[in-house]
Amino acid sequence: MPSLFDPIQLGAIAAPNRILMAPLTRGRSGRDGVPDALVAEYYTQRSGAGLIISEATGISREGLGWPNAPGLWTDAQVEGWKRVTESVHQAGGRIVAQLWHMGRVVHSSLGGGQPVSSSVTTAPGQAHTYEGKQDYEEARALGLDEISRVLDDYALAAENAKRAGFDGVQLHAANGYLIDQFLRDNANFRDDDYGGSPENRIRLLVQATERLASVWGADRVSVRLSPNGDSQGVKDSDPASVFVPAAAELERIGIGFLELREPGPDGTFGRSKQPKQSPAIREVFKRPLVLNSDYNLERAQADLDAGLADAISFGRPFLANPDLPVRLQRGAPLNPDDMATWYSAGPQGYVDYPTLEDATA
Repeated sequence: MPSLFDPIQLGAIAAPNRILMAPLTRGRSGRDGVPDALVAEYYTQRSGAGLIISEATGISREGLGWPNAPGLWTDAQVEGWKRVTESVHQAGGRIVAQLWHMGRVVHSSLGGGQPVSSSVTTAPGQAHTYEGKQDYEEARALGLDEISRVLDDYALAAENAKRAGFDGVQLHAANGYLIDQFLRDNANFRDDDYGGSPENRIRLLVQATERLASVWGADRVSVRLSPNGDSQGVKDSDPASVFVPAAAELERIGIGFLELREPGPDGTFGRSKQPKQSPAIREVFKRPLVLNSDYNLERAQADLDAGLADAISFGRPFLANPDLPVRLQRGAPLNPDDMATWYSAGPQGYVDYPTLEDATA
């Protein structure tokens, strides 16, 4: 069986190991969504990952509702990301852009208008805004005549990702954001071609993936799903009925890999009693499958050994350990991360975590 440290082909992307860097929102790109030199330093430090999946990156002003998160709809944002991808490539790394529309969890003070979703609903809790936390607002349902506009936004962001020098793109279809709001039955109450049956609820996912594939080729496109449990108030009563056929459609399209975020009942950052869907998805999706959530070295290797996954994406361990693959291979201790600096400004808790080389210098 392969080890975490063996190479893997993720569609058209040759990864030197099976330790992927999961997408991690960090909020360091400024109000214009333009990554700067500090962002380039952060990603370059982590270029030893088999593949870096960038932090979630807005496809439009309407779809970006996180303060200081990056975007990919303006020329300035493209130029900012160029600095990042060039630096990562010079360090020998590979990086794909995760494309994000947040749907109903966009606050109007950031998105410029009433948030949109699959149906008229309101997310639970509060939004992060530049004025502090504010209650989420009621979303309006996207009209049928607006779906093509959203798909065009995904395609434009994919084209901009290519201009910016990325190695591919990932469609963010997880964690309670727009596409997840279409997928799951407690957020989608539509009675048209995008609601009701699982076949209809996966339609936007399929169409968005096909648009990205038309820009990049399917083998440089990946998708992230979160098929079990509650994500920002979004949940499905029968996840197998929607996520297994969704995975079968992604297999048909021929994407490079599929990433699943699957928290368990004892999750440390989100938990779920709903069973993991990866075993059933594995039956219909034969391309590389990447699993995520609360992995350490032992659990990750065990799931590779059992054939449950082909690679593992690590999130929080990469925050504090820019040289995570080296640390795991050497059995070295991991730096703890500082939650207070996850989304703060500046270099603290971002680019100042020591590597093993720092410790021996």
